[in-house]
Amino acid sequence: MTNEGQLPSDLFMDLDRSGPMPLYFQVASRIEEAIRSGAMPPGARLENEIALGERLGLSRPTIRRAIQDLVDKGLLVRRRGIGTQVVHGPVTRKVELTSLYDDLAQGSQAPATKLLERDDVPASDVVAEALGIATGTTVAHIRRVRFAEDVPMAILENYLPPEFLEITDEDLQTHGLYQLLRGRGVTMRVAKQRIGARAVTDEEAGLLEIEDGDPVLTMSRTAYDASGRAVEYGVHCYRPDRYSFEVTLVDK
Repeated sequence: MTNEGQLPSDLFMDLDRSGPMPLYFQVASRIEEAIRSGAMPPGARLENEIALGERLGLSRPTIRRAIQDLVDKGLLVRRRGIGTQVVHGPVTRKVELTSLYDDLAQGSQAPATKLLERDDVPASDVVAEALGIATGTTVAHIRRVRFAEDVPMAILENYLPPEFLEITDEDLQTHGLYQLLRGRGVTMRVAKQRIGARAVTDEEAGLLEIEDGDPVLTMSRTAYDASGRAVEYGVHCYRPDRYSFEVTLVDK
């Protein structure tokens, strides 16, 4: 790249401005070529839509459509306050009894954690029912942002039964939750999980570095150990441009 955030002008020298192929598609194809060839490595920032459009003599809607196509492919990511960046491939997670931390680590995606909250709270009716305990029982409440390659991926909120109240802030910042539970002798065997989608809240948009009103994937899960005891209840939301769930269906 000639300057930080600026694509080489010769990348677009052969744009066909009068042919049948849409200009946004041509622009997207050339940026994709630069990404896949390594000319724009992961972490490289793209100049803003207005600047790129003016430099190429193209309208802002054309540039916006081209960039959105690459965001949809998982090649670019928009980060509020930072801009548009080239990223590693999106995370596709099989619906299995694993944690996001485990999945990212296995995929060499450099997981990191920002701890938002760690406190002991009385269990609400919903949490108590999920964990199989009495309403009002003190439980561990944990809320974190999970990063992969410095890009925020998900906001994770978990509730743990009283026997795990000793888990510390330091534990949570350096290890995945399931790692910590396994280290305390827990063998997880089964989980009930529900996947959905909704609009992001204002606070979540800031934490995930996406735009207000963007969609997020959601997942709620209750995990059980080998004895059938509930050991965690989680309510999470994920960036859909960086994350997806994969399910294998078998005909019986």
